Amino acid sequence: MALDHVNVYALADADGWTLIDSGMNSRKTRAIWETALAGPLAGKPVARVLLTHHHPDHVGLVGWFQERGAELLTTRTAWLYARMLTLDAQDRPGPQAMQFYARAGMAPDMLAKRAGERPFNFADVVAPMPLGFTRVEEGQTLTLAGRRWRVRLGQGHAPDHITLWSDDGLVIGGDQLLPGISPNIGVYPTEPEADPLTDWIAATDSFKPHARSDHLVLPGHKMPFTGLPFRLEQMTDNHHAALERLLDHLRTPRTAVGCFPALFRRQIGEGEYGLALVEAVAHLNCLLRRGCVWRSLGQDGAYLWQAL
Repeated sequence: MALDHVNVYALADADGWTLIDSGMNSRKTRAIWETALAGPLAGKPVARVLLTHHHPDHVGLVGWFQERGAELLTTRTAWLYARMLTLDAQDRPGPQAMQFYARAGMAPDMLAKRAGERPFNFADVVAPMPLGFTRVEEGQTLTLAGRRWRVRLGQGHAPDHITLWSDDGLVIGGDQLLPGISPNIGVYPTEPEADPLTDWIAATDSFKPHARSDHLVLPGHKMPFTGLPFRLEQMTDNHHAALERLLDHLRTPRTAVGCFPALFRRQIGEGEYGLALVEAVAHLNCLLRRGCVWRSLGQDGAYLWQAL
């Protein structure tokens, strides 16, 4: 993965550690945790894990900690998605997935290659998750590490993404609040008509009344940062600008793959192709919902999109 790390946080509570997210399930990650548990985290058990959202780099070892006695705190949506996807192991892409890629305009040779390969499965990098979790909801107040944290849920990158805002100026942002990079906002075969970009912009706007310049944001990737009000404006401005570029690009009919140059303004390599494809569809679905574009299904099975 191009983004080769995930930030996790350990909060000291009286009955043990509260971990925020976990990293992927791999020998390397488990070895890192064993070193931490025997070193700086020694002397207290891991009492609970708070999962910000269901993506594999965050949920990968949650089940591993649960098997060791930790309680899982997360939203109902995150738990259901994570457990469902972990149980849904496939040897080859299903017909719905192949139709989704074809309609996005994936090249025939790449489609043929994907059809014959084992797809990515959550179970490859996410430990089995046992039954049982404690639900976290919008507006709830949690007491962790001697601080009171208000739960505010983000959307778009992942449904019901937890962010935590403390009384004394700390914000745990997960992937909803990142410095310098934008979280991937994608549409997948599980819900091909979804409009996560509209959800993401609305969630980002909802954080603006609560953001202060002196907030210290602890993100899921990259370094902690301040200046949250400016960063929130920057994040929404970036996507509004991308939608404007895309609409201009669609004066000529394009497939989703054909929209890569307008959206990303750089060459998309094989390692980034999948994330670029789902993000392009997300931007197109957003314009479709706004009534700015229309689409037609070509004889090759791909949607052609055009500005109205």
